[in-house]
Formats: sequence, C-alpha cells, structure tokens
Amino acid sequence: MLKKATTTDIPTIQSLAHRTWPDTFGDILSPDQIDYMLEMMYSPAAIREQMEKGHVFHLVYEAGQPQGYLSHQLDYLPGTTKVHKIYVLPEQQGKGLGKLLIRAAERFAKEAGQQTLRLDVNYQNQAIGFYEYLGFVKIGRHNTDIGNGYLMEDFIMEAKL
Repeated sequence: MLKKATTTDIPTIQSLAHRTWPDTFGDILSPDQIDYMLEMMYSPAAIREQMEKGHVFHLVYEAGQPQGYLSHQLDYLPGTTKVHKIYVLPEQQGKGLGKLLIRAAERFAKEAGQQTLRLDVNYQNQAIGFYEYLGFVKIGRHNTDIGNGYLMEDFIMEAKL
C-alpha cells in the first residue's frame, strides 16, 4: 500500500500533484499562482532535485492505483523531520490515506531517532484541522517569497514523537 518512490516515479508524483492542487488550493490561490507553483515544485527537474537534496517520497496505493504521496526529510533541523508534501486525491480523502501517510512519516522519523515532526500548511488550508486532530500544534507563521510576486503564507506546525 505504501511504496518508496524513485526517479522512475517522478511522472506519477507530477500527475498526482496536478490532480490534487486545483482542488486543494482553488479557493485559496489564483489559477496563475497554482500553475506557477506546480511548475516550480513539480517539474521533473524540480522533483529530481528535491530527491537529490534528501526529500524522500512515498506513494500510497489502493487497488493498485496511486492515490497520494508524501515527501519528508530527516534532520531538516537537528532531531526534526519535516513533511514537505502530503497530498491525497480529492476523491480518496476521508478514507484514512492521509492519516496513513502521516503515521508513516512519524514511523520513519522515530526509526531515525527524531523527536519532532514538522510541516508548513497554508494558513487558509482546511487541512489544518486534520493536522491538529493528528496531534500537530501551530508554533508560528511565516511568509515565503517564491518569486513572480507570489508568497507562500503558512503556519508552522509540529508534533512531538
């Protein structure tokens, strides 16, 4: 059900991103910003670069079909694993796949001796309640200039392991 992704899975990750982002961010970001960010973060070269920098991607499957993905990085900060990306297809949400991905990230982090799991989430994203339900708390807020006049406006959330 969960598979560590390799560079051969880059097209699958890219496809899932293009299928999840419009639903996830359609009420928060402009279509132009969504397109810009998808190209910036999910071009094949961008995904490959993330993998080379230590982002580990995992795909979640159901009935043999990819339904979502997770990207995490051990020791993002000392003792802290960062969840960079977690997305599940809109039609698959509510079935426990997101929870499975977060629990997998927790397991990977614990196995590596990490004490904290961290993620950033858009301050308007409905997933905030999901993360709070799983034990994350808001520890701050920050804006990141991503170019082209766009900002990522996020809460920083952490869960102790």
